[in-house]
This record gives sequence, C-alpha cells and structure tokens, in this order.
Amino acid sequence: MHSRSTRRSTLVAALIAIVALLATGCGSSSGSDKKSTSSEPVTLQVNLFGTFGYKEAGLFEEYQRLHPNIKIAYNTVEFEQNYYQALQTHLAAGSGLGDIQGIEVGRIAEQVQAQGDKWVNLNDYGGDQLKASFFPWKWQQATTSGGQTIGLGTDIGPMAMAYRVDLFKKAGLPTDRDEVAKLWPDWQSYVSTGKTYMAKAPTRTAFMDTASGMFNAMVGASPTQYYDEAGKPIYDTNPLVKQAWDLAMAAIANKETAKLKQFDTAWNQAFSSGAFATIAAPAWMLGYIQGQAGDKGAGKWDVTTAPGGTGNWGGSYLGVPKASKHVAEAVDLAKWLTAPEQQVKLFVKQGSFPSSSTAAGDLKVANAVNKYFNDAPIGRIFGDSAKRLPVAVLGPKDGVIKDTFSTAIQRVEQQGMAPDASYAKFLADIKNALDA
Repeated sequence: MHSRSTRRSTLVAALIAIVALLATGCGSSSGSDKKSTSSEPVTLQVNLFGTFGYKEAGLFEEYQRLHPNIKIAYNTVEFEQNYYQALQTHLAAGSGLGDIQGIEVGRIAEQVQAQGDKWVNLNDYGGDQLKASFFPWKWQQATTSGGQTIGLGTDIGPMAMAYRVDLFKKAGLPTDRDEVAKLWPDWQSYVSTGKTYMAKAPTRTAFMDTASGMFNAMVGASPTQYYDEAGKPIYDTNPLVKQAWDLAMAAIANKETAKLKQFDTAWNQAFSSGAFATIAAPAWMLGYIQGQAGDKGAGKWDVTTAPGGTGNWGGSYLGVPKASKHVAEAVDLAKWLTAPEQQVKLFVKQGSFPSSSTAAGDLKVANAVNKYFNDAPIGRIFGDSAKRLPVAVLGPKDGVIKDTFSTAIQRVEQQGMAPDASYAKFLADIKNALDA
C-alpha cells in the first residue's frame, strides 16, 4: 500500500509494537478486564453467514491448537437476510443464540441503536485495547451513544471488478487488467462496455451477473446513500440512488445480465459455468469466487479496478450475545479473530480486506498477489480502493432498504415487471417496513 521502504519499515515496527501491547494487555488481570482462567473444556458456538473465511483460512483450527480446552462449533447460513431474521427472533427470545454471532454492516446501526442491550459490551473484557488498531469509523459504527462497543470489525469491502479473461478474449475485448480498467472509468461506461460485449458474446453468457449487484456497487461508492447525516431516510430523493436504478434498468433492457439472484444455488453454479463475464467484487468476493468456481476456474478469472475507482460493499462484525454461557471465552476468540495478525492472514489467504488499519498497512497486505486470479496484485488494487473508500452514513434500516431494492430490480430482471410498477411496489414495501 505504501511505496517507500522507510514508510513500510515504520508500519511493520508499529504492527510489532501493537501486537506486543495487545499480548500484554490481554494477559493482564488488572483493571476492569474480565478474563476466563478456566482450563475446563468449553465448546463455543460461532454462527455466521456467507463466507467469513475463518474456517477456510485455518484460523478456527489454529485457535483450537493454541487453546486445547476450546472446541469451536461453526454454522453458517448462505443468505444473510435469512440469517438476520433468525438472529432477530433469537435476540428477542434470549435463546437459540451462538456464543459469537456475525453482524453485517447494513444491520449494525439497528443493533447499536435498538438492541445494544442484548450484546456484551466488549470494552468490559479488554476489547477497547484493540481500538487503536481499527479504522476509527469502523470502530465507531459498532459503538453505542453510551460508549458500549458491541462488535469487533472483521473486514471492510473496498470494491474492484472481477472478470473472466477467457470470455473477454472471445468477445474481442482486451484482457490485460490495466487495459480492462480503462474500459469503465465510470458506471455508465461499464454498461456501455456491456453492450459491446453482448454484440460478440460467447453463447449463453451475459456481461454481468445481476443488475442488483451493479446497483449496490454504485450506491456503495457514495458516503450518503439511504440516510442523510441527520438520520432522515433519503432513499427516494437521493439523485445517486435514482441514477443507479436507471442504469440497472438500462442494463436489463440491453439484456446484459444473467438474470441471477446473488447467493442462491444458480448464482453459485454460474461461477464455474461461465454464465457471466464480470461481477462487482469487494475484497471478500475473491474467496467466494474461488470457492464456487473451484480448481478449474484458476486463471480464468482476473481482478481490476472498479468503475469510479472505489466503493464499499460488506464488512461485518463479531458480537457476543449476553445470552452466551461462555462470555469471557467467546470474547477472547472474537478478539483473536479480529486482531491485526489474523486480519493479515485472512487477506493473504482469503482476500478479506482488513478493518484494522494496522493490518492494512502490513507489507504482506500491501504486496499481496492472488495466484488464482492470474497473480493479480490484490494488495495494490484493494489498497487503492480502500484509500478512497467512502465512510457511509448508516441508518437502522439500511439492510432492509438494500434488500428491498434488490428484490425490486429482480422483479424487472427475472419476471419482466415494468420498471415503474416495480419501483412503485418498492416504495410501498419500504413504507410498510419503516412503519413496522
């Protein structure tokens, strides 16, 4: 991320110092920190959604080696919407919860503002010793007005674009990642490139996976999205949102999309079948693509700069519900998984970009390349995107608004509903959701 060797040396030294400080702090029994000293066998239930990458990167296994008395039971739900509905039900009941639960960034404001009392204040267990290692805005998003921190950041989602080299070549488009980036300085140019692709597209392929994916990537490039700084919903008045909607409708009209729904079975299978040539790809998406496309996809995919050069999609948190029977042990695991050293490992192995500013400045991150994606310099690509990443204003129903927009776009894309009719239904659905 930094080009000067002296700066890199300073960052490495800072990382070593912070890790040493954390080790000292976590090992201390002084102050208000609450720490388990029991060596009794403990099973920690970790409930997540999608692919956080901890299992895939070997971090669960590593933690269990370091803590022989700890066994990690892991469960993940593919659709975040389904996961979150279940989480809300379990939080209300105070039962059925894991010792650690993932919280998606679009849900964190609601949890902080409305359900902060359901979660352990991680600062009571030494979590605040990690504060200096995080991007300040990432830490703040999970902190209540009373100063209680209910989640530790896992990653952030700086945006890039993944594309199929073989399909671009067949369609007569450039394949070199720097030349490909020049095709789309903005999202309008991206859609225009799609028209060019479709004119010579290989049989049964589309330019992009979904119009909703493009829509969300566009909106994610702005600091002001569905709420203004005063907390007022602006999803129906924000010109950027209207522009993103109109461009999504144009892509559908041009027949540029594969008409898929992200994270369902058909979408997963499409990564290996070559059903689409591009996908808006935050850092964590690389691990997802690799997992779905498998070994036969190696070298077929590459990564380049996203339209506009940045954007933010995703980035989650780990929280510990108060209902956990092993709070101290769960907090220890959450702190370890989100510490700078583990965030570096996760990026190098899985592509999840650190929410820790300390980890983001590490040489292993800055110089990282991804063999699967034709040795793409992912440290540089995502690092450049992260430098320009907008700090978004989040509202309590961000996730609901985003999901409802995606559903409205899918009605047009998959069912052929008229854009105006689908948008009108979107407005009615959101009103009902916000009034509930």
